[in-house]
Amino acid sequence: MAEVILTNVRKTYGAVVAVEDLSLSIADHEFVVFVGPSGCGKSTTLRMIAGLEDTTRGTISIGSRVVNGLQPKDRDIAMVFQNYALYQHMSVYDNLAFGLRNRRVPAAQIDAAVRHAARTLSIETLLERRPRQLSGGQQQRVALGRCIVRNPKVFLFDEPLSNLDAQLRGQMRLEIKELRQRVPTTSVFVTHDQVEAMTLGDRIVVMKDGLMQQVGSPLELYRRPVNRFVASFIGSPAMNFFDVHVTAVPMGFRLSADGIDLELPQRRFAGLGAHAGRAVTIGVRPQHLRLGCTQVDQVGLSGQVMVTEQLGDEQVLAVRVGAGDIRVAGIDPELSLPTGTRINVAVPMDNLHLFDAASGVAIR
Repeated sequence: MAEVILTNVRKTYGAVVAVEDLSLSIADHEFVVFVGPSGCGKSTTLRMIAGLEDTTRGTISIGSRVVNGLQPKDRDIAMVFQNYALYQHMSVYDNLAFGLRNRRVPAAQIDAAVRHAARTLSIETLLERRPRQLSGGQQQRVALGRCIVRNPKVFLFDEPLSNLDAQLRGQMRLEIKELRQRVPTTSVFVTHDQVEAMTLGDRIVVMKDGLMQQVGSPLELYRRPVNRFVASFIGSPAMNFFDVHVTAVPMGFRLSADGIDLELPQRRFAGLGAHAGRAVTIGVRPQHLRLGCTQVDQVGLSGQVMVTEQLGDEQVLAVRVGAGDIRVAGIDPELSLPTGTRINVAVPMDNLHLFDAASGVAIR
């Protein structure tokens, strides 16, 4: 196994910058997920690690070797693609054995590796079938098995679950996590789905417009986003945002806008001092809002129910507050709240996120 180190990596296509000055160290056995919207540079980064794209600048190391000048076959990596890339005319056994045969590995070793991978992934009964005779989840396991038989230094996953339905994606996420315990290989996973990122990654790299926005554990990104983009991208339902004006008052700050009037203590929100007289953005996660009047260490909002989303185990409310709408999650599904109902919601001060309205940078 090996660590992967990217140092000041840059990739351009003519005048278009796909990845800009990316530096990251991925530890041995670590599972790192790159996440972000389409065009953010996450897949380009993965392809540079794999050797499918050249770097414009910077270095990539796998283990103790700088691999910039090496062909993909010489980097000792294995990759699972979005479309699985299975050979349709071959059996599952032959698909698993193909890479090892090309490397002229002895037949006995190939057979042992194939059968070990099949046992690990519970596909022993599928070895004689062709890919077209398999379900999407079974094809995904074969694609994973083709990586396992190689025993590479690094696994690379390029949005491997995006072709599966929602139920099968959830099942495959669990299987990938279980596989990690049995085959603890350094892994880099690319996805646009923040749920996949949160559930799979030891660390998550959030990217936007070719730039790395934040790196951290799932809980770090959820609880302490460094800017508004990360806050909005991580978490489901997405974070609510309000633009408010800051006024200094005795012992604290007043944050006001149409339909919003909050007062925060100076001792807990000292960072607002530099923003007095200016606009800031408040962020509140839907899960942190609760029905009812405010209590100690809480602030409250009042609004009108516009839409209810019944999810079976909970309701999610869309509530008009001032000129905008917010979402409130975790509501009792049996509670009847017709459109137009006036409600009060409260949120603990510790769950408020504050961002500079112009730059989007978090205010600590």
